[in-house]
Amino acid sequence: METAHTSFRRASVNRGKLRPVVAGDATPETRWRFPGQLRAVRRAVWLVLFVPAGMAVQAVLLLLPGREKVVFARVFWAVVARIIGLEVRMLGVPAGARRDGRRRPVVYVCNHSSWLDILALGGRVEARFVAKDDVAGWPVISTIARLGRTVFVSRNRSSTLKERDEMQATLAAGDDLFLFPEGTSSDGSRVLPFRSSFFAAAYGSALPLIQPVSVVYDRLAGLPVPHACRNVFSWYGDMTLAPHVWQVAQWRGKRASLLFHPPLDPADFADRKALSQATWQAVAEGAALLRQNRPAERLAASVVTESADPAAAFA
Repeated sequence: METAHTSFRRASVNRGKLRPVVAGDATPETRWRFPGQLRAVRRAVWLVLFVPAGMAVQAVLLLLPGREKVVFARVFWAVVARIIGLEVRMLGVPAGARRDGRRRPVVYVCNHSSWLDILALGGRVEARFVAKDDVAGWPVISTIARLGRTVFVSRNRSSTLKERDEMQATLAAGDDLFLFPEGTSSDGSRVLPFRSSFFAAAYGSALPLIQPVSVVYDRLAGLPVPHACRNVFSWYGDMTLAPHVWQVAQWRGKRASLLFHPPLDPADFADRKALSQATWQAVAEGAALLRQNRPAERLAASVVTESADPAAAFA
């Protein structure tokens, strides 16, 4: 009987796509087929043309008043995702979309397995990312992060109060936040424990809602992703960025699914540890269901909705 993995391998070869990468095989020395290399070169050219132009536009918008810089940041990430060939499916509704005259800020708490998370999330939701301060020293990436108004935090416990105040100020100013409380990226097969210190911003004058979000890459070459191929998407450990981008760019039929769970009110929890655990449980259970390709609607905040893609012009 043909297994899902054999079917995946046969479909990949027959359609001129790349062979799946097994554990330990995702290295720069992996031998890719020519169509994949050609696809990656084409996408690289589009990135070289678009990214500097987009950065220049955002640099100007940051000097001007208004929400244009917020909207353009979302469009920028969506277009980059489109260029790289990543389809994004949304399940549920971001709490920040339900806004009225007295809106409440939202902290989207997500699992983290790849740099692709930035494209998937940032291209669909208007919010600022919270990143570790190491990123602030990376060439090019740090500039893009700053133009995207990223909030940088350290892992030093002595600076927790300062970072809490900075995130609170960001929320009070009307911006929502993306938070990755695992503190690092994983291999995509599980959700690492959340660090409760990341939830300090939930308690303060801004009084944000906490919305758990499960992020899973569930399609590759148009087929469900087997366990052995999750490292095509995952970027973790001592992996270097450029070879991983080259690897991802060679594949087609990639999809990320974002599952937005019902928001949590920090006031309903005794402390940030209890809030952290409840958020982790929602994210982990949702990610497990998405990885199994099982119905995830029962965990969604509402009926499954597909939001408009601002990068549709690049189809």
